[in-house]
Amino acid sequence: MPHTVGFAGWDWAVLILFFAGLAGIIVWVLKQKEEDTADYFLAGRDAGWVAVGASIFASNIGSEHLVGLAGAGFESGMAMAHWEMHAWLILVLGWVFVPFYARARVFTMPEFLERRYSPSARTFLSLISLVSYVLTKVAVTVYAGGVVFKTVLGIDQWMGIDFFWISAIGLVAVTGLFTVLGGMKAVLYTSILQAPVLIIGSVVILFTGLSAVGGWSEVERICGPNMRLIRPASDPMFPWTGVLLGSALIGFWYWCTDQYIVQRTLSARNQREARRGAIFAAYMKLLPVFIFLVPGMIAYALKQKGLIHIESADQAFPTLVATLLPAGVKGVVVGGLVAALMSSLASLFNSSATLFTVDFYKKFRPQSSERHLVFVGRVATATVVGLGIVWIPLMKNVAGVLYEYLQMVQSLIGPGIAAVFLVGILSKRVGGIAGTAGLVVSFCLGMFRLTLDVFRDRLTPGSLLWRIETINWLHYCILLFVITILVMAVVNRFGSPPDPERIRGLTLGSATPEQIAETRASWNHWDVIHTAIIVGVIVVFYIRFW
Repeated sequence: MPHTVGFAGWDWAVLILFFAGLAGIIVWVLKQKEEDTADYFLAGRDAGWVAVGASIFASNIGSEHLVGLAGAGFESGMAMAHWEMHAWLILVLGWVFVPFYARARVFTMPEFLERRYSPSARTFLSLISLVSYVLTKVAVTVYAGGVVFKTVLGIDQWMGIDFFWISAIGLVAVTGLFTVLGGMKAVLYTSILQAPVLIIGSVVILFTGLSAVGGWSEVERICGPNMRLIRPASDPMFPWTGVLLGSALIGFWYWCTDQYIVQRTLSARNQREARRGAIFAAYMKLLPVFIFLVPGMIAYALKQKGLIHIESADQAFPTLVATLLPAGVKGVVVGGLVAALMSSLASLFNSSATLFTVDFYKKFRPQSSERHLVFVGRVATATVVGLGIVWIPLMKNVAGVLYEYLQMVQSLIGPGIAAVFLVGILSKRVGGIAGTAGLVVSFCLGMFRLTLDVFRDRLTPGSLLWRIETINWLHYCILLFVITILVMAVVNRFGSPPDPERIRGLTLGSATPEQIAETRASWNHWDVIHTAIIVGVIVVFYIRFW
């Protein structure tokens, strides 16, 4: 088995070509006109389905997959595959939510909540989103970037400085630069380059790893019960009673209501391109189980056979790259790693800038010119980059496997937001005060549980706080969703229903005949056929690994 650590000349040549391609795209973007916020934040609302779909996929495939998902495969086998089979939720975004978002003509998800509920709902969701971006996605991605480069390049220190910090800060700085300069167009069109590079590199490591371990049957033999999707109800982390509905709730929030993902479909030129972009992204979403989770299980099998050495689960994927691949090929795979890390950060920076500029700055300074708002957006992006660097020292304190950590934090943030959006779409009777109340209560309960998790060692066994903290995280996620809906139902009894004209087209059954006709004209039988194929693949996967 090849065992080459460090980079050779061919590897550097491949990386240089990759960055040259990125630079060329950015130069082209800079030559395009960006006269207003629609240009900078939503690429002029003129993106085609390829750009939309590639951007959704590349934005999703970040450090939590490159490092965390492979680590989850190493640690718990197929348990986290439920989250990677959420291609069906991307279809829900395209078929169900895109028409509502398109009719609203909004820049952000908080802006949609203002249209549907009230200004206070918009402000609170913006705050939740910005806090969650900085404390989870920026932090986790930057940490993973440091782990990847230090492990793959085999460099421990440079000029007396831990190479982890050099590579992490370099990743943030380079990504922030091209996002600040290019805006949403840079994110969209670099994704077209990044997505195939990422897929090719990951497929190479998959087949190389399978060859090294002795084939798929050997992986199944060594991993044993961890190959199963459904675990007993007594399982401390992934009981079937929580994972089926809990993972779906987290996924619903992420794929259908989170600014980080939905902004890609808002960039589409019309509903047809947005929906087909979602279908294209759903096809690609079927891949991560095989190109990230399975390599983690391969790494586990190789370690059990004594063929590789891994100190922690999150080193699984970069260790495979560093030890299995020959010169040149390693450069391709690292290019894919860089692509995913940069795309994830770039999408996050741009989404954060959009939230700040449109939901805060423009709200308090509505007289600002379009050019000034674009400038503010760039400053906001640079600020998020700075916050990411500030959070770097905290990354080595992240406990457990990154992917599980991220999903646990999102399970405390997402269910309440998902409930508010779902009720808002399905019901014409729920008013603004109920929507805001749902957001506030769910966020407070989520942060309460997070605080208990942080201080769990100080809790008295058997006490009320200890009992709350020991509720399985997926069960608590479901509980948050149910409580949010109940709070909205109770509070709504004391408020008044929204004005039907104000929410026209934003809820089920309120669209005008013209809006309905526009949506119906945006799809045909091919869209239905491709949707059925994706759902069929998911069903087969569940049957195979149930």
